[in-house]
Amino acid sequence: MTHTPDESETPDPEIAACGTVCREGLTVYFDGSCALCSTEIRYYSVRAGDALRFVDVADSAVTPEPDLPREAALNRLHVRQPDGTLVSGAQAFIAIWSQVPGWRWLARLARLPGVAWWLERAYRAFLPVRPVLSRLARALGARPMRKP
Repeated sequence: MTHTPDESETPDPEIAACGTVCREGLTVYFDGSCALCSTEIRYYSVRAGDALRFVDVADSAVTPEPDLPREAALNRLHVRQPDGTLVSGAQAFIAIWSQVPGWRWLARLARLPGVAWWLERAYRAFLPVRPVLSRLARALGARPMRKP
C-alpha cells in the first residue's frame, strides 16, 4: 500500500531545506509539525529571501547535524550561523531577526545589555505552553508543514 502525503505533510515550496550547514546564510532548524512554528517560518521565509535556509527536523528523512540531536531540535528553535556556531532560543530569534527586513531593529534592541537574557527567560516560559498554542493556532486555521 502506498502512502500519498496530504497537504499538511508536504513542505511549502518556498521552504528550501539545505539539510546540512549552509555557509552562505543562516540555517534555521524548526519543528514543521507545529502549526505555530510553521506559520512563523513561512513568515520569515517570505521576507528573508536567501538569507535563511530552513530545515524541518520533524521530517524523518532529515538528519540534523551531529551536534544537534533531533529531540533537541524539535523542542527548541536552533540556528546555525555561517561560521558553524549553533545558537538556540532567544539567540536564535535574534539571529533570524537580524536577517529579516523590518525586524532588524528588534535584533539591534535585543543586543543591548541584558535584553537577550530577558528574552531567553520569556522563551523558556513560552516553551511549556507551545503545544497548547500550536493546537489553538491550528484550530484557527494555521497549518503545520508536516503532519504531527
